[in-house]
Formats: sequence, structure tokens, C-alpha cells
Amino acid sequence: MIEGIRHIIFDLGGVILNIDYKLTEQAFVEAGIADFPALYSQLRQTDLFDKFETGGIGKAEFISELQKVGPAGITEAQVLAAWNAMLLDFPVRRLQILQQLRLYYDLFLLSNTNEIHEETFNDILMRERGIPNLGVFFDKVYLSHRVGMRKPNKEIFQRVLDDNGLKPEHTLFIDDSPQHIAAAKELGIQTIFLDKGMTIEETVFRAKA
Repeated sequence: MIEGIRHIIFDLGGVILNIDYKLTEQAFVEAGIADFPALYSQLRQTDLFDKFETGGIGKAEFISELQKVGPAGITEAQVLAAWNAMLLDFPVRRLQILQQLRLYYDLFLLSNTNEIHEETFNDILMRERGIPNLGVFFDKVYLSHRVGMRKPNKEIFQRVLDDNGLKPEHTLFIDDSPQHIAAAKELGIQTIFLDKGMTIEETVFRAKA
């Protein structure tokens, strides 16, 4: 851990929740949207996904727009299944780490997400761990579609700092997207970039032997 840290901001997907973007790409390609990888990825996405992640459009419009670019007859259920395919599981050790850290630090969640995924990852958490939602692990949760902003825009980081009276030099941000890390650094926030293969339980908060 970095010395002087009092507050920790966590990303969700790829940090706390295991995800695999390729599963969603594959599912949409199999459903008939062959160019889906050009529309959406971890590093970039088209305006449709930006709007959905910032609450500019709702679930029904998002599904309808994807149906328009898909083959005739692609159903709402197919779109939902493909969109949710990337969401995997919550390793129990990561949840235990959050519980332990909360005894010593202020914890915040800052995630680019959407109403479909919010419903689904909370369902996964309830089904796997008997926990109704992620809010039990954090002092405050910031989801892009609820606050109308998304990473890597610096405004969403500033919102978290201002809302909670956090000083950036005492704040740590953990994320697996380099563009998000870069934006946080510009505000003076301390950062840890989880590169491919790194996890918070094995890399950042590894138990001492």
C-alpha cells in the first residue's frame, strides 16, 4: 500500500467483479452482429454505449438500437444474454478484503456501468454470496449511469473528491483501464493500475506469509 492513504476508490469490473469482454463480443457475433467488436471494447466504444453508461438512454432504447443493427428477428432476450455474458463472478477473497479494509479506510466504488449490468451484478452477488447489493461494502457508490458522468472524464473523479471531502494525495484509485488511471493522476490522486493478470488479492492486498 502507498503511505498516507486514507481513502480508496475501487473500479468494479476487472477489479472486484471478474469480467470477460470477449464473451460479450462472441455472444453478439454469434447472434448476428458481426461488427460488434468495432462498436464496443474496454478501451473505446461508440456513442450508443456512452449514452447508456451515463443515463442518456434507458434499457428499452439501448436494446432497440442493438436490435436495429442485428439480424431480423434478434430478440430482447438474446440482446440481454449477450450484453450480460461478460459478467462472471465475485471471488470471495475480494469481498473479504473489502470488509477488512473498511475497518481502516473510507471505501468508494466508481464504475462505468449501466442499468442492465447493475441489476445483473447485484443478482450475481445475491445468488452467489447472499448479499443484496454492493453498497454494503462501501461508504458510497458512484455508478456512471446514475450520476450522468463516466470515466475517464475528470469531472466524475472530482465529484467523488468534493462530495466526500477527500484530498487527492490521501486517496488511492484502483482500476484496470489505463485511460482511467491517467485521468485520476491528473487530479493528483494516487493510483494502482491492475494490468492483465494482476488482481487485488494477489498483487495489491496479498496476505503476508
